[in-house]
Amino acid sequence: MNIQSLLEAKVKEAFLSLYETEIPSVEFQATRKDFEGDITVVIFPLLRYKKGNPVQIGEDIGNYLVKNVTDIIDFNVVKGFLNLVINDSFYINFFNTIATDENFGYVNPSENDAVMVEYSSPNTNKPLHLGHIRNNLLGYSVAEILKASGKNVYKTQIINDRGIHICKSMLAWEKFGNGETPESTGLKGDKLVGNYYVKFDQEYKKQIADLVTQGKTEEDAKKEAPLLLEAQEMLRKWEAGDEAVTSLWKTMNQWVYNGFDVTYKNLGVDFDALYYESNTYLLGKEVVEDGLTKGVFYKKEDGSVWCDLTDDGLDEKLVLRSDGTAVYMTQDIGTAIQRVKDYPTVNGMVYTVGNEQDYHFKVLFLILKKIGYSWAEQLYHLSYGMVDLPSGKMKSREGTVVDADDLMVEMANTAREISQELGKLEGYTNEEKEELYKIIGMGALKYFILKVDPKKRILFDPQASVDFQGNTGPFVQYTYARIQSILRKADFDYSQQVNIDLHNKEKELIKQLELYPEVIQQAAANYSPALIANFTYDLVKEFNSFYQNVSILGEENQDKKVFRVQLSKKVADTIKSAFNLLGIQVPERM
Repeated sequence: MNIQSLLEAKVKEAFLSLYETEIPSVEFQATRKDFEGDITVVIFPLLRYKKGNPVQIGEDIGNYLVKNVTDIIDFNVVKGFLNLVINDSFYINFFNTIATDENFGYVNPSENDAVMVEYSSPNTNKPLHLGHIRNNLLGYSVAEILKASGKNVYKTQIINDRGIHICKSMLAWEKFGNGETPESTGLKGDKLVGNYYVKFDQEYKKQIADLVTQGKTEEDAKKEAPLLLEAQEMLRKWEAGDEAVTSLWKTMNQWVYNGFDVTYKNLGVDFDALYYESNTYLLGKEVVEDGLTKGVFYKKEDGSVWCDLTDDGLDEKLVLRSDGTAVYMTQDIGTAIQRVKDYPTVNGMVYTVGNEQDYHFKVLFLILKKIGYSWAEQLYHLSYGMVDLPSGKMKSREGTVVDADDLMVEMANTAREISQELGKLEGYTNEEKEELYKIIGMGALKYFILKVDPKKRILFDPQASVDFQGNTGPFVQYTYARIQSILRKADFDYSQQVNIDLHNKEKELIKQLELYPEVIQQAAANYSPALIANFTYDLVKEFNSFYQNVSILGEENQDKKVFRVQLSKKVADTIKSAFNLLGIQVPERM
């Protein structure tokens, strides 16, 4: 049991014993550096249950705790804050219980409490871009954090592989591609198909301009351009199962999937289950029919089907068009239900989708609740803001979209430039250096994005992210590598438990480690990798302060030296564990 859980029970016991009053909770905070103490009880919230002088109440509780809790050896009260001094032996015993625990902070997953996390969910008409990077990193990290918190997790995506935008790439390739393939061009398949999506747009705009010069209005020209009419015809043929169109669709989509696989591998993300819009777009129609009979939906005169959410503060939502065709909402309703059929232990879902879809998910979750699914209470939209780049930092395709693959290469290059300036890599082979640049570059990118609250918009600066000082991935990675260097030099057995008087810097470091299990639970509850990132930064700062103030391998007392090496190793293990939750690698040397 950590000290906070123990003290919460004891403060409640003290209140009951002293004032014959039960209190629901106790508020704690870290003791300020300028006061003696290790943990502070905030007295002010307790005045709701016992009127009186907060200093006197603090004194009463402090005396009770010193008398009744072995590990509390002293206290002081400053205004409404009760600062408690905890025995060294508590921290040493706690450290000894976690020192060799490889799963420290993690909770074993429950078989029956699964959650499905959806992320990425790209279109198959272009490569992944910077926005997809934030999406993938967030979704993957939240999935890993939920796993560590004790959930069974399935990672999934729905691939948007149908629709007019897909037909545009296909049509442009048919007209202008001269049969070229990823193999014949040496291009990744998603890049090749993306080029034809751009090509369609260029040719379409030319046709619009021609029609306008012939006297058409721009609005009419957009609707009547021959290229668009052909794309619409192609979509009709696809929906009717035309053999030639379906064959081309399968071929070009496979090119894109092969390209995506490379990007996902380089990004370090994976999936347990894939859903394809071409399979799911008809799902949900039966649910709507069923909902009509239950009164969840109603039909208008033109035959279209709607859900009236005005009593819930939203508007009326279309779920089936008058011609009986499905809309996105219908598909999303059907897909959610299908996922629970496929994975019966799923008791909730997390949708990692940009904040422009906030309203869509409010409506979706509400409709699923109205239909009567219990798991609909456990649906969460992991909404996130845009990622911007400082202009001129990086070349982007079409001047608007930053390609994910290009960005990852650029990050490794930036890491190379900065590492070479610092001259830290003597004795490395070229292969080792290139691998390290990738690890540093990707660590910088991931940490920069994940340390920010998901809802906030990010201005991503590649150069600033690869700084070896401050709240950055490379700074944390460098500290990990520094500890590995200490461990390599420790040419003695440091596996046995020892009993010592703690230096204040050791105590502070153990207190920071003690927070890790609770931080994982908070990060899971808030779907926020930022809590893990910032905990890790605080741990690293605390370690660096310890490293600068306390001798480790130069310590003469063997027990102290053993303990400090053990403590350093546990810090490194915890950095690695936390960075695993963020999908970031740590290098053994730097």
